[in-house]
Amino acid sequence: MYRFKTIISLLVALAYGLSGSVFADDTDVKAALIELLNNGPASQLGIEGRRMDAGEINEKLLLHYQEQGSNPLWVTDGGHNERAESLLDVLKNAHLEGLNSEDYHVSNLEKLWDSQQAMDLAKLEVLLTYSMAAYAADAREGRADPRKLDPTLFATARDVAIDPVALALEAVSSPDLSEFLASQTPDNIHYRGLKQALERYRGLAEQGGWPIIPAGETLKVGMDSPRILVVRQRLSITGDHDGENAESSLYDESLEAGVKRFQKRHHLETDGAIGKNTLAAMNIPVEKLIKRIVVNMERWRWLAHDLGRKRLFVNVAGFTLAGTEDDNVKIKMPVIVGKLYHKTPVFSESIKYIEINPYWNVPSSIAVKEMLPKLINDPYYLRGKNIRVYDGWGSDAQEVDSIAIDWQSVGRGIRRYKLRQEPGRKNALGKIKFMFPNKYNVYLHDTPGHSLFKRSRRAFSHGCIRVSEPIQLAAYLLGGQANGWPIERVKKLVASGKRTVVKLDEAYPVHILYRTAVVSDEGLVYFADDVYGRDKLLEKALF
Repeated sequence: MYRFKTIISLLVALAYGLSGSVFADDTDVKAALIELLNNGPASQLGIEGRRMDAGEINEKLLLHYQEQGSNPLWVTDGGHNERAESLLDVLKNAHLEGLNSEDYHVSNLEKLWDSQQAMDLAKLEVLLTYSMAAYAADAREGRADPRKLDPTLFATARDVAIDPVALALEAVSSPDLSEFLASQTPDNIHYRGLKQALERYRGLAEQGGWPIIPAGETLKVGMDSPRILVVRQRLSITGDHDGENAESSLYDESLEAGVKRFQKRHHLETDGAIGKNTLAAMNIPVEKLIKRIVVNMERWRWLAHDLGRKRLFVNVAGFTLAGTEDDNVKIKMPVIVGKLYHKTPVFSESIKYIEINPYWNVPSSIAVKEMLPKLINDPYYLRGKNIRVYDGWGSDAQEVDSIAIDWQSVGRGIRRYKLRQEPGRKNALGKIKFMFPNKYNVYLHDTPGHSLFKRSRRAFSHGCIRVSEPIQLAAYLLGGQANGWPIERVKKLVASGKRTVVKLDEAYPVHILYRTAVVSDEGLVYFADDVYGRDKLLEKALF
C-alpha cells in the first residue's frame, strides 16, 4: 500500500507543483489529453499494476490533470519538449542503476516518440508522467517491498520516511531534471561501488563470461594438470591473477596467490587449495553474480540515505563488522551470527551503553529447549554453568536452590523462573556486551568460544552477534585514547570481574545488514553466500 501512495503522491505533486509557464497550452494535444483521461488511459497504455488497479490509476490521473487545467507537461502540438528528452534518456539508462527500463514503459514511449498525432502525443504525455513518478520512487526507496517478502526479518529494513510530495516538487522545479533524478539514488561509497561493479560484470558477460573448470581432484601447489590452464584463464578474467604463465599447467606459487585472493573475495578458506567449495565458487556464472550485485544495490535503497558521519555496519551474510567514519574504515573484525533457524534480523538502531562483565539472563526459549532436558538428567547442571535461579522475573524475585526443584515436574513451566548466569569465564556473553535496545532483543557481545571465529562460515548463534575483538570495539566506541578510553582501561575493568555499565557520550548508530555483494576500499568485489536464502526472495521479486 505504501508503494501506491508513493506513486500517487508523486502524481499529485506534479499536478500542484508545476507553474503555468511550464505547461504547453496547445489546443489539439490538450483536447486529446482530455479525451484520453475521460476514457480511462490505464488499460489503453498498459500501466496497470505496481499494486494499483486500472480504475484507481484512471481516477487519479483524471483528477490531477483536471486540477492543473489539463495542460500537458512534456509535449506540445509540435511534439515532445526538451524536458521529455531528458526524462526518456534517464529511463533508457535505468539499467545503470540496476533498474529495468521496461518498468518505465520505454518501448511504448519510443513508439510514440516521433508521432505528430494529437492522441499519440496525449498518450506520450501520460506515460511520461506515470513513468517519471515510478522511476523516482524506485530509485529513491527501491522496487520490492521487503516487509511483504518476510515481515519479521525485514520489518525495519527500509527508509519509508521520505516526503514524496516534496520530492516531486523539487523534481519539477529543478533546472536539470536528469541530474535531479540521478540524485534520488543512494549517495554513498557502497552503492557507488556496486554500480561500478555492475557495469564491469555486465561487460564481462558481453565478452562471454568465463570458462567452466572441469570437476576432479583437489588441486594444490606443485600439481600438474590440464585443469590448471582453465583455472588460470578463469582467474585472469576477474583480475585475481595477472595472467602470467598462461600456457603452464603447473600449479605454481604465483597462481596460488591468485587462488587465495579469489577465496578471500568469496569468503572461503584461504588455503590455496582448489577443492569442492572453491571450484563451485569459480564456476558460478557471471549472470548470477550480476543478479547478486543488483539485489544488493536494491538493499541500499531501503536504508536511510543519510547514514551519518559515524556508524557500525554488521554484515550478517559476510560475517563481518566494520566501524566507519566519513567512509573510512576505522575498525573491522569477524563476527558470528544467527544459525539458519535463529536468523539474525535486519534493522538499524544505536548503541547506547556497554556492559562489562555482564549477566546473562537466559531466554525462555533456550531454557525450555536446551537447558530443561539437561537439568532433568543432571540437577547440578546450572551450578556447573554458574547460573542462579530466581522465582520470577520481577525486581523482587527471590533466589531459589536449583537442586531442590523437580525439573521433571516443572517442565515447560521453567519459563516462570529467571535463570541468570553470573559474570565469569563461563558466561555465554563473554566479557562485554554492547546494548542497542530493540524489539528483537538482539545485541553485540563477546563469547567464550573464540575458536569458531576461525571458520569461514560463522552462523552459530541464537540470533545475537558475537564479536571477535570486544575489548578493541569497546575502546573504539568509547572514543579511544583521545577520549580517555585506551584499551588498557577497558582491560582493567574486565579484569576486575565486576559488572560495570558504561554509557556512551553519544549513541552510536549500528546497521545490521544482509549484503552478499560488497565493494572494498580498493575496488575489489566481495561475494558472500546467501546463507539465509534472502537473495532468492529478492530475485523472485526483481527478476
